[in-house]
Amino acid sequence: MGKKHMSVWPGKPYPLGATWDGEGVNFSLFSENAEKVELCLFDAKGRQEIERIDLRWQTDQIWHCYLPDARPGLLYGYRVHGPYEPRRGHRFNSHKLLLDPYAKALWGSFQWSDALFGYRVGNPREDLVRDRRDSASGMPKCRVVDTAFTWGDDRPPRTPWHDTVIYELHVKGFTCRHPEVPPLLRGTYAGLATGPSVEYLKRLGVTAVELMPVHAFVDDRHLVEHGLKNYWGYNSIGFFAPEMRYSATGLVSEFKTMVKTLHSAGIEVILDVVYNHTAEGNHLGPTFCFRGIDNASYYRLMPDDPRYHMDFTGCGNTLNMRHPRVLQLIMDSLRYWVLEMHVDGFRFDLASALARELHEVDRLSAFFDIIHQDPIISQVKLIAEPWDLGEGGYQVGNFPIGWTEWNGIYRDTVRAYWKGDGGHIGEIAHRLTGSSDLYEKSGRRPYASINFVTCHDGFTLHDLVSYDHKHNEANLEDNRDGSDDNLSWNCGVEGPTVDPGIKSLRARQKRNFMVTLLLSLGVPMILSGDEIGRSQGGNNNGYCQDSEISWHNWQLDDEQQEFFDFVCQLITLRKRHPAFCRQHFFLGRRLKGADIKDVLWLQPHGQEMTDEEWGDSYARCLGMFLAGDAIDEYDSRGRRIEDDDHLLLFNAHHEEIAFHLPPLLAEKSWQTVLDTSYPAPNDVPPHLHHGREPYALQGRSLAWLLAVEPHSSGKGPGKSPNTNNKGSGTFT
Repeated sequence: MGKKHMSVWPGKPYPLGATWDGEGVNFSLFSENAEKVELCLFDAKGRQEIERIDLRWQTDQIWHCYLPDARPGLLYGYRVHGPYEPRRGHRFNSHKLLLDPYAKALWGSFQWSDALFGYRVGNPREDLVRDRRDSASGMPKCRVVDTAFTWGDDRPPRTPWHDTVIYELHVKGFTCRHPEVPPLLRGTYAGLATGPSVEYLKRLGVTAVELMPVHAFVDDRHLVEHGLKNYWGYNSIGFFAPEMRYSATGLVSEFKTMVKTLHSAGIEVILDVVYNHTAEGNHLGPTFCFRGIDNASYYRLMPDDPRYHMDFTGCGNTLNMRHPRVLQLIMDSLRYWVLEMHVDGFRFDLASALARELHEVDRLSAFFDIIHQDPIISQVKLIAEPWDLGEGGYQVGNFPIGWTEWNGIYRDTVRAYWKGDGGHIGEIAHRLTGSSDLYEKSGRRPYASINFVTCHDGFTLHDLVSYDHKHNEANLEDNRDGSDDNLSWNCGVEGPTVDPGIKSLRARQKRNFMVTLLLSLGVPMILSGDEIGRSQGGNNNGYCQDSEISWHNWQLDDEQQEFFDFVCQLITLRKRHPAFCRQHFFLGRRLKGADIKDVLWLQPHGQEMTDEEWGDSYARCLGMFLAGDAIDEYDSRGRRIEDDDHLLLFNAHHEEIAFHLPPLLAEKSWQTVLDTSYPAPNDVPPHLHHGREPYALQGRSLAWLLAVEPHSSGKGPGKSPNTNNKGSGTFT
């Protein structure tokens, strides 16, 4: 260790972390139970500890100092002294270099060895014996950053929820094989900000990207030892630091440039964040940060035996949301990403774990109270994954006003319906209309429902129609990992096939799923790659597959290109028709000035659905009429919103059904916008369909028809061009 050369001043307890103020750096670290804290400074390569500084000043359990000679780029870490008494919940070990929970950047990577554990690995007493090996050589180092950045006229797009279309993507997987992205930028934030990436997203028509975790995270030891990685990133260790494996430059400014570029294209950036647990795992896990700084404060411990952690996440530990400093850490992190990094919202992984005050999920917990009153965080997009692995953790529909939710019930219902399972007619009607049964009573709107059929966790859309069973052998867990309940159907053959009939049916099923998703009330979320038929070979748990299993393949065949064009046009049509972007739930009755109910449910014989028919286990066919003049909403200028009349016909039965219309609708003429029984949009016959004639609804297909007003004289669908906020259109 080199001779001390830094001047040391007392500094201040706030802000927490390492803060460059233009003249020097203030260091501040919270630990309630520590006896001594040392700041360790390293050389430019992070290999040699050049100085160790005793933080002699303490204010309200925060240890601090100021180094007037320190500059951005300085590498540092902490050593925290205190009792090693696991049975009392304390696991201090000054032999272990610790990361700053508020570090804005990390330098280097984790190099696994037994020295990274606070206890003597392999000892018969397991975690009760302190390990005295130094861990610094295997640890990344924290880096002081200069947060200055020229944002110029950057402004958040602030796309209204009801107009939002989310695209869930992995930063690396999206661009790492893109032929038009420069090789050095592939798989990085800079690669996502290149022209080819941005133009693709704009052409697709999505309004927001939801990035899988980009907080600094750790590759699990058992994965590394088997040649695998934690590809998904749900193993966070730094809530302020962007993951540098996705950086081409190693600079935090690269992430900011990506956000600024996407904003200029009108695309919002939502982060998938993991505040429910950390990469340190259970009592036998490593000591990287929180465990060594103050295990008893940062983690939920078993009340009757604090040697062990409470685990509502399945990852070994749960952050202690009951501690005010842990709440502060999360809130400071959220504000940092909004104010400093300009992101537009967050998707909270296993959000039910954040709501647990004691053991039960409390929707009015301190965390949600703080979020609700915060003038910064309450104004961005907030998405909950509304479940965890603890008792009572499945909380779809139970989050407070201001929150949206991943609607797992939507996913399961739509999958089961198009799979052909009976008894889902009533359920599918709820899901198509925004899941009012889940969200209306609490005062929320249809856009509280984030609708999805697929996400990163599970089958891709192509695999959903190609596999009955998971095929996770590449994960090296004997195919035991991943869900066995996928509600998937392989259409007759497991996996790839050359059978033209099966390939055609799979393509039709993909169209059925995508049309259902994009024409349902609520916020649609598309899994990245579904629009081009990305397959993981039946792997439904690609968390450890940083490989071609997970990456995008941009060499599209004709079928993939055709489906991409289909999805692009479908998103465009959704945006043109406010009937599918309603801000309020349907009432199921006539509104003032309307000549028909706002929504009408039809059975194939042309009659309204009866109560008995809703419960029919054999029913698989349903019609949904939307009255364009019964939206009863107004735009930002106070103009009444109207739209065309729409008719959606769903047939999950394997045989053709002649769908008759009731007299009121039979007097209209109808233009077929799309029919999923045709392999391409342009193949749909262009002629008008008179309502008196039954519509030949093919097996396992969906048809979307628009009413043609009499004065249109067959020139195309739509009402008067002077009608406010409407956009008629068909596939072109």
